[in-house]
Amino acid sequence: MTGQDLTKSADLTLHDRGTGALRSRRPEYVDFLPPCNDACPAGENIQAWLALAQDGNYEAAWRELVINNPLPSIHGRVCYHPCEDVCNRAFTDSAVSIHAVERFLGDLALAEGWQFEKPTEDTGKKILIVGAGPSGLSAAYQLVRMGHQVEIREAGPVAGGMIHFGIPAYRMPRDELQAEIDRIENMGVRITLDHRVDDVLAEKEEGGFDAVFAAVGAHISKKIDIPTREAGKILDAVSFLSSSNKGERPKLGRRVAIYGGGNTAMDAARTAKRLGVDEAMIIYRRDRSSMPAHDFEADEAIEEGVKIKWLRTIKEIDRSTFKVEVMELDENGRPQPTGDFETLEADSLILAVGQDTDTAFLESVPGIEFQQDHTVVVDKNMMTGHEGIFAGGDMVPSDRSVTIAVGHGKHAARHIDAYLKGTEYRRKARHPIIGHEKLHIWYRTAAPQVEQNRIPIVDRQQGFDEILQNITESDALFEAGRCLSCGNCFECDGCYGACPEGAIIKLGPGKRYRYNFDLCTGCAVCFEQCPCHAIEMIDEPGLDTVQNA
Repeated sequence: MTGQDLTKSADLTLHDRGTGALRSRRPEYVDFLPPCNDACPAGENIQAWLALAQDGNYEAAWRELVINNPLPSIHGRVCYHPCEDVCNRAFTDSAVSIHAVERFLGDLALAEGWQFEKPTEDTGKKILIVGAGPSGLSAAYQLVRMGHQVEIREAGPVAGGMIHFGIPAYRMPRDELQAEIDRIENMGVRITLDHRVDDVLAEKEEGGFDAVFAAVGAHISKKIDIPTREAGKILDAVSFLSSSNKGERPKLGRRVAIYGGGNTAMDAARTAKRLGVDEAMIIYRRDRSSMPAHDFEADEAIEEGVKIKWLRTIKEIDRSTFKVEVMELDENGRPQPTGDFETLEADSLILAVGQDTDTAFLESVPGIEFQQDHTVVVDKNMMTGHEGIFAGGDMVPSDRSVTIAVGHGKHAARHIDAYLKGTEYRRKARHPIIGHEKLHIWYRTAAPQVEQNRIPIVDRQQGFDEILQNITESDALFEAGRCLSCGNCFECDGCYGACPEGAIIKLGPGKRYRYNFDLCTGCAVCFEQCPCHAIEMIDEPGLDTVQNA
């Protein structure tokens, strides 16, 4: 081998390893989007408030959380936490119990009396919000923070919308619900109850409002046609739950059937058991894997003695006798009739086959269009076809949940604010999502999720006491500490301690690090040691120019 060949061989070795004077790659500190943040319909910066909570800085954690969601005590209870479904920690042991820490912070804030900061400026603009449910409350909170004057007009006797009227107290106790609403009022939001808006344009003009946000919840139960000879008592689930939540006790008889397979059906059956019926039976036309209700809802219902008749559909009712047909699922998962029938007995029937939103008050407004299901068509700015009238929550085509409604309220507030300023809100570019396969968890150790305590099953039938209990401070610290800080530096000093050349400079608490590239050889040890993948190896700038020279 010639001297020239030896030189080429040495150069290739150095290039492949990325070390020495011919450094081919250099490390760079980067930020990725954690999957929990990405999955949160309310847009919470979950990773940020978990980091503050694990330091025991609870008020700062709460204030970081409520930047995007003013109802943490509520959400810690009723949100179905899609953030946990995508948590990268699940690939080590189990997801971080994000909802439990959120509830801990929310309840602590109520106990300590923490309040939202009141706005320091007044834009002079007024916004009318129709509906005091989660979407309306969220929008009002954000708009007041921006300096606008806001009034919510609510047709019902209390604020809270479907959180109050549709979610039983054993899942969402009323004291905490009202306390979070009171805090929004305390910052300057005016809530007018028992005020049904029928002519939105007239109220907009008479009140001198510059914009309207329509956020009426899905309070109307869908109807189905069941042939009846002489039917017993038939109720709709929303009205039943609403009256039960008011303390009324509808007469159901000894046995009640609930028709439907969603979370509302589960709530109706469990509420009926608490009201003293001997038997609550859910009839659903598909199997368990196809039901819209969440698994834990069905599990808890069954634990409490609710019976579920899968793959059954009601064909006819004669007083307390129900003729049901056995169904089977085809290759596409759709229920098909089999021609086999059964007879079931029940004194009353609760229909839980879905809800619609009452959008009739918008039907006479010029320019507003509707889908077949009566939801309102909005553009990318959440504005309807009539200028200055926006809509969100259950009123627009979307999945429905409390958290989605809160997210709609926040985004509507941003678009309304931009509209009032004569501009357009543009969402900032998002970082790429960080997957579990990119993490370098060399210290991987199992530390499973803390279980929330529940009141015993035998005690649940005695009333509407909350089932799921709050976690302790020590458990909250433990859970927050389980967060892997996916994709973002948390200053663990792994890179600083691993660098063999001393090329990493600490900038102080909260300021992270920087590289001295006069010393860095591009060996990638810092990259390999970073557990959260906050360092990326990139091609050395100008390398192609050097190679092609």
